[in-house]
Amino acid sequence: MNWNATYDYYNRTNVKQAYYLSMEFLQGRALTNAVGNLELTGQYAEALNQLGQNLENVATQEPDAALGNGGLGRLASCFLDSLATLNYPAWGYGLRYKYGLFKQIITKDGQEEVAENWLEMGNPWEIVRNDISYPVKFYGKVVEGTDGRKHWIGGENINAVAHDIPIPGYKTKTTNNLRLWSTTVPAKDFNLDAFNAGDHTRAYEAHLNAEKICHVLYPGDESPEGKLLRLKQQYTLCSASLQDIIAHFENRAGNSLNWDDFPSKVAVQMNDTHPTLCIPELMRILMDVKGLSWNEAWSITERTVAYTNHTVLPEALEKWSLDIMQKLLPRHVEIMETIDGELMNTIISKYGTADTSLLKKKIKEMRILDNVDLPASIAKLFVKPKEKKESPSKLKEKFLVKSLETIVEVEETESEAEKNIERETVEGVIESEEIVEAGNEDSEDELDPFVKSDPKLPRVVRMANLCVVGGHSVNGVAEIHSAIVKEDVFNGFYEMWPTKFQNKTNGVTPRRWIRFCNPESSSIISKWIGSDDWILNTDKLAELKKFADNEDLQSEWRAAKKANKMKVVSLIRDKTGYIVSPDAMFDVQVKRIHEYKRQLLNILGIVYRYKKMKEMSAKERVKSFVPRVCIFGGKAFATYIQAKRIVKFITDVAATVNHDPEIGDLLKVVFVPDYNVSIAETLIPASELSQHISTAGMEASGTSNMKFAMNGCILIGTLDGANVEIREEVGAENFFLLVQKHMKLLV
Repeated sequence: MNWNATYDYYNRTNVKQAYYLSMEFLQGRALTNAVGNLELTGQYAEALNQLGQNLENVATQEPDAALGNGGLGRLASCFLDSLATLNYPAWGYGLRYKYGLFKQIITKDGQEEVAENWLEMGNPWEIVRNDISYPVKFYGKVVEGTDGRKHWIGGENINAVAHDIPIPGYKTKTTNNLRLWSTTVPAKDFNLDAFNAGDHTRAYEAHLNAEKICHVLYPGDESPEGKLLRLKQQYTLCSASLQDIIAHFENRAGNSLNWDDFPSKVAVQMNDTHPTLCIPELMRILMDVKGLSWNEAWSITERTVAYTNHTVLPEALEKWSLDIMQKLLPRHVEIMETIDGELMNTIISKYGTADTSLLKKKIKEMRILDNVDLPASIAKLFVKPKEKKESPSKLKEKFLVKSLETIVEVEETESEAEKNIERETVEGVIESEEIVEAGNEDSEDELDPFVKSDPKLPRVVRMANLCVVGGHSVNGVAEIHSAIVKEDVFNGFYEMWPTKFQNKTNGVTPRRWIRFCNPESSSIISKWIGSDDWILNTDKLAELKKFADNEDLQSEWRAAKKANKMKVVSLIRDKTGYIVSPDAMFDVQVKRIHEYKRQLLNILGIVYRYKKMKEMSAKERVKSFVPRVCIFGGKAFATYIQAKRIVKFITDVAATVNHDPEIGDLLKVVFVPDYNVSIAETLIPASELSQHISTAGMEASGTSNMKFAMNGCILIGTLDGANVEIREEVGAENFFLLVQKHMKLLV
């Protein structure tokens, strides 16, 4: 079997291996992808036909794996496909969510969430590896042993159990692995006495605490319990994966184990900030378990770990409560405090101490621990000396002179009695203890408020800053995004370590997103290019340009598009009950519902179009408007109220427009519920116009824009994320640019 053979080959040759850690893997259905990568689609379909079955019907019986939500997870899955296809030794690591994010249901009240049921019939693509399990610890305390090492003891202990899923490459024997962790506790932790005493809840408490870690993707974190659960998820992913990675390294090294070789054999890529705890966890294992020094462990960690940034949104740059982290992961907080101190010393070395305002700005911007007291050694740099107080005798002299001057000024107008009173008052004040004590006060230095935490504000750990400091490489996911990362988001770090920063524009696999989801158009491409080499080398698609004006190609392409649109007509009828015309233009916006992605702007434009239609006669409408079906899809996070309001608004507009007999097929609005990979594979090949209109500078890259463009769809978009590079590639004349002056039409 290729899966086992690939694993054995990596072990035997001891190659350097990449490990991709991600909280999401949005795989989609595995059957069509597997038979397609094995080039068995035709034979498999024929075999099913002989059994009285249809490949398409059989494929639809497989639910999408509920292991992700948006582009972050789909990118991770595309990477794994491409790594296997290119014969790179690479594994993915994630969590095996029982319910995923949620199953989206659209009602008259908008979006409603219910638990996803993707595992109810089991998962035939996974192998449970009960023989591969690692302990993961929470809470407890840190003590120093007689050996001088730190030991993390006590607390709550769980086990992470491996579940393996094959990732086959295209036209290759390489089959890599996606290892997902489920969480449990040993049978001994079941409290049998409590169960027999009738206290069933307490009996099962340890199991429930462990298992709920992998119940839901992104559990709500409004409550302290929700925050703890999310942090447990992230640490479980990091700890179990690193223990497994280290076990592979030690097994392959055998008797020639040398920890300095670790970075030359292991690459750990953190997909966004969710796996940030890899950095202190690797440090902990190397120091506390393997016995390395701080400097040795830090050198290995920094050369092993790399970070992909996916956002410029402040709320998406994770910040964790230091108090919660201190409670859950006390040893890791110690390590992060040391990293933070080392970082500040590096900042001081670069900028010096002459300009304290600049130094203060850089430390405030770049620290890992925010709103946390500065260490004493650094705090002393921000001490303001108080003005020295004068001696009592000097104070007396000054006061006497000033007072006597005042007396002289008024002496001519005062009576003798008044003059005597004035002199006695002055002398009494001079002799008073108040003045004497004031002169005897010790001179004290004044601390800059900057060095102390503000008790009114939370103390937090800035995970993105830790990623940048602890890794050897930081990449953005589109050229414009990488520029923003360097010039704005992490400018201080870029000034310090410019060679760390690079760009890696996101990509998508052309196997799933052209060849398998759009076989009609794929066969046309292969026919006119003369081969199917473009499936592995998409640059060859450029050869179609010389046939762009060929009427036969255009006719074949229109027929393929029409066939794909008929599938969407059926999908919309089945999912929503709406009947749409395949002859209308399909205008699609499908992605996570978020204010910056501006589904609201799109639906307001549709409302404006509908309003203009209603103001016209039937003849004017037909003359002025091209029939259009506006299709939306995507999930709003369960606690994101504004996003859920947008979903409700879209569905309300749809209910109004779609039941208006005056408008008919000139305009339809559809919200496809429970958008996922399989729905995308149906919608994208049928699309003719697609909306990618995020607020410029806020979309890191986007990957759906690439999928639409690859399937012959015209994009309307802002100069944001990968839109910029797509526009350069396809030509400005083949891209509708949304700019501010056009947006005024929607007001």
